[in-house]
Amino acid sequence: SLFARVRAMLLRPSRAWAAIEPEAVSVRELYRGYVAPLAAIPAVCGFVGMLLFGYSIAGIGFQANLATSVIETVVDYALTLAAVYLTALAIDALAPSFGGIRDRGQALKLAAYSATALWIAGVFALYPSLGLLVALLGGLYSLYALYLGLPRLMRVPPENALTYFAAVLGAILVILVLKGVVVARAAELGGPLRTA
Repeated sequence: SLFARVRAMLLRPSRAWAAIEPEAVSVRELYRGYVAPLAAIPAVCGFVGMLLFGYSIAGIGFQANLATSVIETVVDYALTLAAVYLTALAIDALAPSFGGIRDRGQALKLAAYSATALWIAGVFALYPSLGLLVALLGGLYSLYALYLGLPRLMRVPPENALTYFAAVLGAILVILVLKGVVVARAAELGGPLRTA
């Protein structure tokens, strides 16, 4: 079940990967049953938090209007779903360079399940000033989970696991930067932020 998988990925990711490895799951099942509901957590909580509290930088508070928040939420959510798939493509494409195998299904499971901690940390986006710090911690834990799963699911030799992880991390950073730029541009369509 969804809750059992989330708990396993948060508490025992190494053991969770052992259970995930032999599972046969379609892209549709993975997105509908895991990625879409969990990726909605930071989107919905961020939307509510931005409308209710806004955020502050150097003591100056900012709050988005409704149009900006809706546009930003919808675009961010859609691009999160796309980023999972793009990350899987990068994981799959890079595997042979480090002695691993190409397997898009395993790569998609890695991209989807490793993001669990980041998405669960999205609950704290209800209070955006705190949410950013917790999201950073969730993101670091998600990277740790990805590091544990890469050699197992993509069959990369242990001596190549760290360099493979570094290459995948580089691809993830590029995807996230592009996503951030598009979300920021889309949010501008809703009008400027107002000081709180």
